[in-house]
Amino acid sequence: MIAAIAHQSLLLLALSGFVGGVMVGVAGMGGGALMTPALVLLFGIDPRVAIASDLVNSLAMKPFGGAVHALNRSVNWHLVRLLAIPGAPAALLGAWALNQLGDGSAARADLKVLLGVALVVACASLVARGALDAGLIRRSRVRRNVAPWRFKPVATVLVGLVGGLMVGMTSVGSGSLVIVLLMLLYPRLSANVQVGTNLVQAIPLVAAASLGQLLFGHIDFGVSAGLLAGSIPGVLIGARVSSRAPAAIVRPALVALLTASGLALLITDYTGLAVALVATAMVGGALWGAVDATLQRSEDWSAAGHSRTAWVASMAVLSPLGVGAVAGLVYVIRVRPRLIAAATARARAAGPLGAEAVPATA
Repeated sequence: MIAAIAHQSLLLLALSGFVGGVMVGVAGMGGGALMTPALVLLFGIDPRVAIASDLVNSLAMKPFGGAVHALNRSVNWHLVRLLAIPGAPAALLGAWALNQLGDGSAARADLKVLLGVALVVACASLVARGALDAGLIRRSRVRRNVAPWRFKPVATVLVGLVGGLMVGMTSVGSGSLVIVLLMLLYPRLSANVQVGTNLVQAIPLVAAASLGQLLFGHIDFGVSAGLLAGSIPGVLIGARVSSRAPAAIVRPALVALLTASGLALLITDYTGLAVALVATAMVGGALWGAVDATLQRSEDWSAAGHSRTAWVASMAVLSPLGVGAVAGLVYVIRVRPRLIAAATARARAAGPLGAEAVPATA
């Protein structure tokens, strides 16, 4: 299929790959979320070919960034196993499901909608990540949670399954969604370990999805080669400067790019506008609930008689499937008031000094 891009600018492909690679190295996300819509919107490439070719690019790119983090010992290998073992077969299943959409203009239109919704998920995840970062910083100024850090295997396996399925179908999610879910489940995991773990766990997911796309004949190696020319140096540079990267600049820029790409893919008529609004409301609401639940104190969850892990997982992990919005609604109506009541009672028992521990959103 190399002839299919003979008329395209390989320099622009390499530049697109470089931008995506830097984003992956710096933030552990943004590769597929930027590359796939760029291939569809800027280069006019068939969505299935764009997804498959970007997966090959990611497969070659992520090991470079992952290796840098592994050498710096910023990878949690137990989390990698919990994510990758269920995620790899789920990615292969996603590649199979993508192939079932068939050919033709109707299938391409459906794929554009699927990609647009995936970008809405990625954009909402970025906003949620910023809100969670700010909330964790604010909470640490008062007092850390007293509960010890522990693994949450069931919820982590669900993250791997949902992330793998999204990667196989859209090439989006291995970074933009999974790293946010890791933050929600493990908020006390350091930022570097979150990024490093996310990059390494994505390798088997992307490999399985790429294998599926290769079997179905959707990969354009010419497109992948053009992207790789820029993405490999980009991810190396990004990984090395990740600790000094200005997140206040990188994250809003990435949100703007994802928003523009998602809207361009979705809004072709009034139906597309409705899909965009509904997807944004459902995913955004679910992730807001997950962020809010994560920031509530562990002792307040115990007093309220609920499991924070279960509620965070039900809202965040299932947000791409639409189910998370239902859990988020139940959380706001029934669970959150009990948490606020528990926090208020705790603050009153602690006296004037305990008032600072009540959530700012109470």
